[in-house]
Amino acid sequence: MSIIGHFLKKEFAQLRRDKKMLPIVFIAPILQLLLLGYAANLDVDMIPLAVVDHDNSVESRRLVDKFVQSGYFKAEKRFQSLGLIDTYIDEGEIVAALVIPPDFQTDLKGGKKVPVQLIADGADANTATIALNYADIIVRKFSAELQLESLQAQGWTTASTETAGSTVGSTASPTETAGSTAGSTVGVGAAAGSDAGAAIPIEVEPRVWYNPELKSRNFMVPGILALLLMVITMILTSLAIVKEKEQGTLEHLNVTPIKPIQLIIGKLVPFSLIGMVDVFLVLGAARLLFGLVPAGSIILLVVLSAIFLLSTLGLGLLVSTLSRTQQQAMMSALFFVMLPMIFLSGFAFPIENMPRVIQYVTYALPLRYYFVIIRGIYLKGAGLSTLWDESLLLLAFGIIVLGISIARFRKQA
Repeated sequence: MSIIGHFLKKEFAQLRRDKKMLPIVFIAPILQLLLLGYAANLDVDMIPLAVVDHDNSVESRRLVDKFVQSGYFKAEKRFQSLGLIDTYIDEGEIVAALVIPPDFQTDLKGGKKVPVQLIADGADANTATIALNYADIIVRKFSAELQLESLQAQGWTTASTETAGSTVGSTASPTETAGSTAGSTVGVGAAAGSDAGAAIPIEVEPRVWYNPELKSRNFMVPGILALLLMVITMILTSLAIVKEKEQGTLEHLNVTPIKPIQLIIGKLVPFSLIGMVDVFLVLGAARLLFGLVPAGSIILLVVLSAIFLLSTLGLGLLVSTLSRTQQQAMMSALFFVMLPMIFLSGFAFPIENMPRVIQYVTYALPLRYYFVIIRGIYLKGAGLSTLWDESLLLLAFGIIVLGISIARFRKQA
């Protein structure tokens, strides 16, 4: 322990003298959280919309107003020619176009079902899908209002119309209606010539748990904490060991009475402490910048974060044993470890949507389990009784990777 203590003093003194490293270690994570926290936002609103109104009637303008007043769309262009839609979509000035057919109001009053077309730019599939879902919700709500007005005009009581028209009245966001297959053409049906008894007396009252405002930032920020913790500790560990190789000081250390295990502990302990300091810094920044506070136990989050560090430090050490230069270590850690874990661990893309073979590969990624843990504690207030399987797998992975890395390092030493 005396030898390890002296070695730790040397490592901390070396870190303190490195003026460029300290800002990277302690200031960069806060800046990255600030940038990514605001930039990594999957919410879609104020979609640029073009309106092609061939009817230009009271009811058609009323439908357009419904789109604009919803807050999901903003009417950027209004014209009569369908040919201009391609031009504006290609130029990126609009994302969607609402096409209202001629005789829209006349057909509605005649009790006909009128198709309304929404054309969306499918280059961005996520935005296009959400735009179609938004339009489906708005049109259904508008159709329900027409049915209610028609029934009231026929002399139905308020209570009867509330029951008959409760089929579609929800203003839930498209993320609440996940799985909706709204197409590019949505029908608007008036009830003037329809049977009121055909309405289905079912009303949907959506309830969203854990993230009631459906803000993607609440989901992304805890994931960003996991990414920062992985990047900082893995890069620092891999570069620090390789730096000793490049400077020739690692050979000098090997001929001293310091044992390989003491050398490894002396190298890893400072970076693990830096990682835990970054955890507290990011937790505080997430609260101050975004108002995000873990719904569960902070102590449990810190303990499981320390277990996650076993994996990141072990992977960093393993990369260092496979690399000869700092450039090799950086590139290897980035392309062979960090990028696959970021893309395949469920940070932004659901694992359930991946091919089955890739889903099996994700079980070998420690970041997958840590994402479940940190988001479970942050959003759901989950405890160890719920997260014990992910915690156990994370611990097992950390022990195995760190053990392999230490064995390889001792063999090289």
